[in-house]
Amino acid sequence: QVQLVESGGGLVQAGGSLRLSCAASGFTFSNNAMRWYRQAPGKERELVASISSSGTTNYADSVKGRFTISRDNAKNTVYLEMNILKPEDTAVYYCSLYGNYWGQGTQVAVSS
Repeated sequence: QVQLVESGGGLVQAGGSLRLSCAASGFTFSNNAMRWYRQAPGKERELVASISSSGTTNYADSVKGRFTISRDNAKNTVYLEMNILKPEDTAVYYCSLYGNYWGQGTQVAVSS
């Protein structure tokens, strides 16, 4: 079965950086696009970034230029490098396969 396990969240000051990881199993990782979503308290879940099987990336306007999504097919892992973090980036971050399968999420908190 599909399993997605996120890690790397934490508390950071504004302007800081974090790197999230999502270890995937139960499917052919290299053949599939992967996505990172986030959900802030009281808000709907939003798509942050995606990466295709060939490495093409897309970003939400709110994170463009600050976040970088990447993948390591040898490790079945997708990453989200987050720089110049802002308090409004505070949320639970989830990786997802097609928006149908989800990890448990990892909390990111950015203090001002």
